[in-house]
Amino acid sequence: MFLFADAAYDADPLREAIAEKDAIAVIPNNPSRAKKHPFDRHLYAQRHLIECCFSRLKQFRRVATRYEKTARNYLAVVKLAATILWLR
Repeated sequence: MFLFADAAYDADPLREAIAEKDAIAVIPNNPSRAKKHPFDRHLYAQRHLIECCFSRLKQFRRVATRYEKTARNYLAVVKLAATILWLR
């Protein structure tokens, strides 16, 4: 399992918590960090696909403004929007 994050989340306690969950942190190093951690640049580039998916979901007004009050109904709207995107 991987956890993708921006350089803003590059902190040792977060990296340790991710490692405890047996996951791999794919986080670029903060420029001010003294000790650099290796990360897979190709895998980090795949994060773009996730960002694009969220961006397209937010184009649906009900998803972006969260008109639905309950988590169950909101999840249903998100699933419906994702299905519409998938069918296009």
